[in-house]
Amino acid sequence: MLTADFGTGGVKVGVVDRTSSLVAVTVEHYPLSRPAPMYAEQRPTDWWSAFVRAVGDLRAAVPDLAEGLGAIAFSAQMCGIVCVDATGHPLRPAIIWLDKRAADLTRSVVGGFPAAFGYNIPKAIAWLHLANGGPPLNGMDPPSKIAWVRKHEPEIWAATAKILDVRDWLVHRAAGRFVTTADSANLTWLMDTRPGREGWSERLCRMVGVPSDRLPEIVDGSDVVGGLTAQAAAELDLPEGVPVVAGCGDVAATALGSGAVEFGELHVCAGTSSWVGGFLPDRRVSARHSYATVASPVGFRPLLIATQETCGGAFHWLSEVLAGPGGHFDDDIGDFLASAARRDVDDPLFLPWLAGERCPIDDHRLRGTLLGLRFGHGRETLIRAVIDGTVLNLRWALQVVGRERGVRHDPPLPLVGGVGQSPVFAQTLADATGRTVVVTTPRFAGLIGVAALAAPVLGWAADPLAAIRGAVRKEAQEYRPDPRERRLLDLRWAEFSSARRWVVPWSRRRYAGTSGFGGGGR
Repeated sequence: MLTADFGTGGVKVGVVDRTSSLVAVTVEHYPLSRPAPMYAEQRPTDWWSAFVRAVGDLRAAVPDLAEGLGAIAFSAQMCGIVCVDATGHPLRPAIIWLDKRAADLTRSVVGGFPAAFGYNIPKAIAWLHLANGGPPLNGMDPPSKIAWVRKHEPEIWAATAKILDVRDWLVHRAAGRFVTTADSANLTWLMDTRPGREGWSERLCRMVGVPSDRLPEIVDGSDVVGGLTAQAAAELDLPEGVPVVAGCGDVAATALGSGAVEFGELHVCAGTSSWVGGFLPDRRVSARHSYATVASPVGFRPLLIATQETCGGAFHWLSEVLAGPGGHFDDDIGDFLASAARRDVDDPLFLPWLAGERCPIDDHRLRGTLLGLRFGHGRETLIRAVIDGTVLNLRWALQVVGRERGVRHDPPLPLVGGVGQSPVFAQTLADATGRTVVVTTPRFAGLIGVAALAAPVLGWAADPLAAIRGAVRKEAQEYRPDPRERRLLDLRWAEFSSARRWVVPWSRRRYAGTSGFGGGGR
């Protein structure tokens, strides 16, 4: 089968066999537009063009690809909006998850008297009851983006027939049908996720001002949406009618691809941002620590996601500081982090809140901080400080999520995401948490996860979870805690905990805004 995972900077496309192994994989990039501060846009046609190029590369690498192709499945970045007409044509560039232009409008969506913590109390109760969470105040989730389009581009809003997420548009482009899956629908905060009542909520739609007929049909991630259309098949040079599976968002795909699919098992995804996630038997929400379960594309199975704003993004920032513009490590993250200095008690302390934070504190006012710098601290020491700071922040999230009923602490902790390619980062996570960390195909976990959704269509497994349980895990690497480094990181953890207690209120005093309660991931 052919699977694709559309991220912020590019698409990974792979050929997956019945053992859930990658036969071949390629990556194509596409541009990100920032036309104004806080804006982040992409052209949907750039996603599709990159996919066409990638499939062309794979046809060369796998000569019998077209003849043996059984299904196509997509995963993609989440919490974007694509406004399209009745034919699926985009009416404007997509506003993607990274866009925060609508932060000032969020209060018009979620606020009003009587209020607490920035939220109208009756609205907050409705969201928590029906959707198991609500839109954060940073403006990054679909309700705020929709409000921005409605206010600032009324002609676009009037012409909009459907509001789609990134993956939804790609599925329509391939198969000609408007659908979404529960994970993307949940993060619009317009879906009723109560067991047995899953579907669009007319009450929540009225609260946000979105007619429910502008939303796509919600289907299971393993559903066949349709066959590859004649136009799409011609562009891809693939057979018309190949089944296109609904797929899922990148968060659910990564969760499946991590291998941690039993109730209570957790995984860590370390990419540009990071999250702690895992499947649970029922809905959970923590208003205090800003995480929640979302309905997954596997029979609405609850998937807990505790999102942190910055992980790999901190390493990109540091590489630019050290090397100047264009100094990104891109695919060489392992080499960049491998140059870190050996850990020392005199290392500076890094708090990685360069874009604010979501979990365990949802507050866009928080700022990244380096404490304890002195003469003699150079490039290698700063790299070490940023590694330790991002990992200690993950330890904080793991600590609060780990208190949830039914969470298991005994299995190895799977690490996925681009940063998981770094042995230094993986070992630091093991040392900081005291748990064995296991890494298989960290950069391509999403491709394996979305392939599991298509496996039942091909008769390869009874269901997606069975496909993951039966997957062949080649070249798995285990990182066990080192006692000496564990002791040093426990000292650093005490410093981290102390520093956050006074940096958080300082940031709140210095910067405007309020914190929120919304859970979710992307």
